[in-house]
Amino acid sequence: MYTIDDAINDLNHAKDISVNSNFLPDDRLIVHYEQSTGFTFSDDYKKLLKNTGNVFVGFLSLLVLNPKGEEHYGELKNAIREGREIGLPESWLPICEDNSDYYCLTPNGEIRFWSHDGNVDEKWADLATWVKEVWLEGN
Repeated sequence: MYTIDDAINDLNHAKDISVNSNFLPDDRLIVHYEQSTGFTFSDDYKKLLKNTGNVFVGFLSLLVLNPKGEEHYGELKNAIREGREIGLPESWLPICEDNSDYYCLTPNGEIRFWSHDGNVDEKWADLATWVKEVWLEGN
């Protein structure tokens, strides 16, 4: 079974990786974001953020957690607000933006693709599978 640890290792060794200057979040920042967004982040999502929250592979990266509290393009709270304004389900946590569409973590642990253009049925069983099939192999 492909695990989140496998996904993190593969991301950190991807051939087309680039690392930006964003701060990797720690537990304190993650707790702050959980409290301010109303979401409880899964253990796998926390681990992914802490280890690859500043990694681009191809054209994708995780939405960032900003220690200064600034909302900007690519930042999680900003994506939640903008996504909800255009119909993103309230219980879905966006984790990655792709041209105003979002990959979201759902309450049951699936990753669902949400498009502002309408209903889409793309989904992945878990975060590790999404990393492998979309972030690594889809680029």
